[in-house]
Amino acid sequence: MADRTTRSDAPPSGRDWDPLINIEDDGDAESPAAARGASLAVAANLRGSGRAYQQLASDSPEAEEASPLTRLDDRSRRAARAHRGDRRRRGLGWLGRCFALAIALPAFLRSVLWNRGRVSVLPRTIVVPADRQDGSYPPNVVRNQKYNLVSFLPVVFYEQFKFFFNLYFLLVALSQFIPALKIGYLFTYFAPLGFVLAVTIGKEAFDDYKRHQRDKEANSQVYKKLTPRGIELIPSARISVGDLIFVHKDQRVPADCILLRTEDPSGTCFIRTDQLDGETDWKLRVAVPMCQKLHNDDAILDTHHSVYVVMIVLDGLKGLWYIYLFRFLILFSSIIPISLRVNLDMGKTVYSMQIMQDQQIPETIVRTSTIPEELGRVEYVLTDKTGTLTKNEMELKRLHMGTMSFGLDSMDEVRSHLHSSFYQRQEADFVGFRPKRGRDISLRVWDIVTTLALCHNVTPIEAEDGEIAYQASSPDEVAIVKWTASVGISLHSRTLTHIELRISDRLRPQTHIGPSAASSILTFRILNVFPFTSESKRMGIIVRDETTGEIWFLTKGADGVMSRLVRYNDWLEEECGNMAREGLRTLVIARKRLTEDEYADFQAKYSAAQISIVNRTDLTREAIASLEHELDLLGLTGVEDKLQDDVKVSLELLRNAGIKIWMLTGDKIETAACIAVSSKLVSRNQMIHTVAKMTDPLRALDELDIIRGKGDVALIIDGESLHVYMTHHVAAFTNVALALPVVVCCRCSPTQKAEITLLIRAFTGRRVLAIGDGGNDVSMIQAADVGVGIVGKEGRQASLAADFSVTQFCYVTRLMLWHGRNSYKRSAKLSQFVIHRGLIISVMQAVFSAIFYFAPLPLYQGLLLVGYATIYTMAPVFSLVLDKDLTEETALLYPELYKELRKGRSLSYRTFFTWLLISIYQGGAIMILSLWLFESDFVNIVSISFTALVFNELLMVALEITTWHPLMIWSEIITLAVYLSSMSLLKTDF
Repeated sequence: MADRTTRSDAPPSGRDWDPLINIEDDGDAESPAAARGASLAVAANLRGSGRAYQQLASDSPEAEEASPLTRLDDRSRRAARAHRGDRRRRGLGWLGRCFALAIALPAFLRSVLWNRGRVSVLPRTIVVPADRQDGSYPPNVVRNQKYNLVSFLPVVFYEQFKFFFNLYFLLVALSQFIPALKIGYLFTYFAPLGFVLAVTIGKEAFDDYKRHQRDKEANSQVYKKLTPRGIELIPSARISVGDLIFVHKDQRVPADCILLRTEDPSGTCFIRTDQLDGETDWKLRVAVPMCQKLHNDDAILDTHHSVYVVMIVLDGLKGLWYIYLFRFLILFSSIIPISLRVNLDMGKTVYSMQIMQDQQIPETIVRTSTIPEELGRVEYVLTDKTGTLTKNEMELKRLHMGTMSFGLDSMDEVRSHLHSSFYQRQEADFVGFRPKRGRDISLRVWDIVTTLALCHNVTPIEAEDGEIAYQASSPDEVAIVKWTASVGISLHSRTLTHIELRISDRLRPQTHIGPSAASSILTFRILNVFPFTSESKRMGIIVRDETTGEIWFLTKGADGVMSRLVRYNDWLEEECGNMAREGLRTLVIARKRLTEDEYADFQAKYSAAQISIVNRTDLTREAIASLEHELDLLGLTGVEDKLQDDVKVSLELLRNAGIKIWMLTGDKIETAACIAVSSKLVSRNQMIHTVAKMTDPLRALDELDIIRGKGDVALIIDGESLHVYMTHHVAAFTNVALALPVVVCCRCSPTQKAEITLLIRAFTGRRVLAIGDGGNDVSMIQAADVGVGIVGKEGRQASLAADFSVTQFCYVTRLMLWHGRNSYKRSAKLSQFVIHRGLIISVMQAVFSAIFYFAPLPLYQGLLLVGYATIYTMAPVFSLVLDKDLTEETALLYPELYKELRKGRSLSYRTFFTWLLISIYQGGAIMILSLWLFESDFVNIVSISFTALVFNELLMVALEITTWHPLMIWSEIITLAVYLSSMSLLKTDF
């Protein structure tokens, strides 16, 4: 039994499969059986999770709207029927405090990985309880760790020594065990390498420990499990295949499950698939009928179930020349700076800490500390819509009725009209709806408000605190129902057959002792419901007023469809355009009164169409169409999907920075277009070209020709058309689309989002940043160069999978324009300075060897060579990670400065050869001048040249700093003091 809504957090599967359920109430079997749901299982594999997640919400009585989540193909159906005969297909559903059959996700992932590319249509039976299972399944454990105690050191060493720098220095260090190649002390070569490895191992160990802590928290969540001995509390990690678990309202399901029972008598519930497809709307599902009919919870243990799953589950060389050659290679090994990687890695750690400590972007988390500088070279931003650009919070902003319009500031007028019309209805015995032209304005307001309160699929749910909450398949409908309640007509209750509206006391006529005795409840019988579909773009309902007996057909839908169904008017098209330009989502409201004969005639046609074996869909559509003509136009609503804070400003800044923005969303074209306009992603006067339902490859090329060469055009394309281009005209579409300033892709699947991301990277070679907030965005985030996840209403899956986690979209602007700039500039300067530090000492060694007849003799040995790259220069050089070439205000005020970063001028061949020439000049000058000026003190040439070298490096660091930081000053002073002190302590080395 359960509270009543569910939310799916696992991304969609890339393969098709569906459970088949057969139930026999034979009273003999001891336990039910279960199978997993594939569309939920594969998604967790996107991030290596050990289970799929759901969350519960609340249920609805509209059982006839329920439909399976996935479908079996014909071949799978035939194979399944051959095994068990007659079965009933049911979609996966979840519900608060519902019984569910837990499925171990890792087993499915293992099947997918081991059997990729092979097809199996054999059914599999799973029995309950779990201890009677035939076969073993992996535990239901989330594990995101990269290492374990056995694999940690081998894997880390492999990851480090696969890089040429580290492998080269390992070989150089090992060569010192060969007497003929030995130069200096062993620690001179092993100490730098050991330091690099120690820093890397420590960082990897810390990161993996944090992942372990997060996994431990997820695996320790407690759930209730039904057993023959009663209810037991178990952590999610101990849930096994075949367990019966309770799931409460707003609780995430820890494994793939099949809905068996709910506490609602009808067995209905709502699920939310925000982590499957990004949709936060509630979807109706129904429990297994046989289990729902049982008298109590324990009775389910006496019922025999069999669940089958069908899965479709990738100068001549002479003497000892080679000895000298290797000795020279060892002498000049400093040309390859072993400290470069460790300096850059430590610098990136500093950048990450600065990002997370920035008070302007609170709660920002850097999950991948190796790519902060990539934020400074982004050219394409791919963003989701729902929950990323918008808050997914709807609000009715405007009501237009042709001759009058009401906004948020005039809602008191609406209440006044409703109060007046209610009084007139009581006085004149005017009950129900009567189509009469020129009627009183108050009665017209009454008509449209009551129609809005009736024409929907919203179900009211009373919370524990007595508050009424609304659940529906569309947030637009919830927003409208909340608005009708705010003006005095609220949705009181709804069942499969009736709707009750409550009239607020403020609207009812007052007497000397309070509100009049007029009934505060209006009851309507539901005769037929016609749900919204993407094809019809409208919904309708036929109701009978229980007070008057009048029958009304009420409908609402998109203006493009409804304008052909309503009576002629001269204002609808213009007002729809005005609201669309404001970014409002419009709905046209209409109705029609039916006589008893008209309804009887319609019901006969509709019933015949419903039971027809052939052309059922067409016949049903024709029956409904017989009502949809000469409808009375009541008005037009404008609903706003609230934008995230500062989204408009952020998008403007990104555009000025030369960044091209693509919106990839699973929403319909109309919704995406509204948000693109309201967020200023598409400018007010910018031309919009829409490509929808394109199936002909030849016509697809013609559409490209229309916008080819046009600069200021925004392209809006749906997933079906995008598939045609990606299949037949990839190069042509990419060339045209990449030249446009804005592209909006609607009805995109997660796979398509990832494909677009990879396509842009492949064709342009530019950096791509992807940002989203749902599980359906994970594939796109991971395919991009930089992934940003928003922690929002759709859970934390995108946040956990991303490189950077933020709480608002506007934070991306600061991440890129400020932190990205600093990280890139600092890394470029730091890396080139480290290379310069290695080159200059190599040049000095070359000059020294050339003077002494090219003998492979080391200039510096022992602690001098180790100290040069560490205590004598490391702190000042590393302090460059605190440098700023611009102030924060300048970088954000002039986003155009970001364009210079993408050209790569700070780290290019030109800058490399510039530093190479500087190193050759300075190294040669120091060595030659030391020998020339101090010829009489040749025995002190080591200390003289080394002192000049260290002082040169400290001076070069000071000259390269743009903005001084206190730590920079202290690093110079302390390093100089340490060097002067060491000269007296290390007399043998100097």
